[in-house]
Amino acid sequence: MTQHCGVVAVIGAPNAGKSTLVNQLVGQKVAITSAKAQTTRARLLGIALHDEVQMILVDTPGIFAPKRRLDRAMVSAAWEGAVAADAVLLVVDPVKQRRHELMPLLEQLKDRKERKILVLNKVDVSKKEPLLELAQELTGEVDFGEVFFVSALTGDGVPELKAQLASMMPEGRWHYPEDQVSDASERLLATEVTREQLYQQLHDELPYDAAVRPESYTQRPDGSVEIRQQIVIARDSQKPIVLGKRGARIKEIGEAARKELSEILGQKVHLFLHVKVDEKWAENREIYEEIGLDWVK
Repeated sequence: MTQHCGVVAVIGAPNAGKSTLVNQLVGQKVAITSAKAQTTRARLLGIALHDEVQMILVDTPGIFAPKRRLDRAMVSAAWEGAVAADAVLLVVDPVKQRRHELMPLLEQLKDRKERKILVLNKVDVSKKEPLLELAQELTGEVDFGEVFFVSALTGDGVPELKAQLASMMPEGRWHYPEDQVSDASERLLATEVTREQLYQQLHDELPYDAAVRPESYTQRPDGSVEIRQQIVIARDSQKPIVLGKRGARIKEIGEAARKELSEILGQKVHLFLHVKVDEKWAENREIYEEIGLDWVK
């Protein structure tokens, strides 16, 4: 059989469920998910297979009005991901909608030449009538080739979406080996997993001004891996929040990240974390490169 391979850009307002959908399409976790908006920073790719078709899913950061340098870099990465796509997938949360972010996105999509698919997510918690009305309204705004109703959380409707995407991919050799599910290096993936735990465990206490930097990633002779990371925060006052009472919180974060990493990597993981305060980290070019973002002035 002839191989097909193509790129699918996954875009949408923050928190629409893009990362969860990418993970479902791939069949395992490749993109970090969190209830905190704008958790996806780098253009993490998920690689999904369907028969002889390889789909490279560009899981773009939520596109929103950029104020700081970090925000601008994320937005730039998002649109870059959509440039060379064979299909653009717009994921919409019909419950929250976030129209102030959705409408500018529709404006930008109108004139794009790629084939466009509308995905209305969270059908497991949405009423049917408003869903159909929303679908009708959005297809009136943009020429979507197809509309899919899915639940990224339960997987409902995802196989049909995957089959449709596969049918849209051009003929061509696969870009990645069959067993590869992401282009994120293990080193970057490890920092993403720690960052996800940071968000999950600290919720509102820690603003999104935190980064996790890789320091070292060493394979030990016994087959395990030693990972050292630095959690960078912007203010001294955030340090006790991350450390917790007698270091209990950072221990919990490290333990949860270590457990998940050993499952993903399939080997024993020794994870060492320490906290550094750097008020200007969001202006540090080196950190951007480490977390997979371009430096945008």
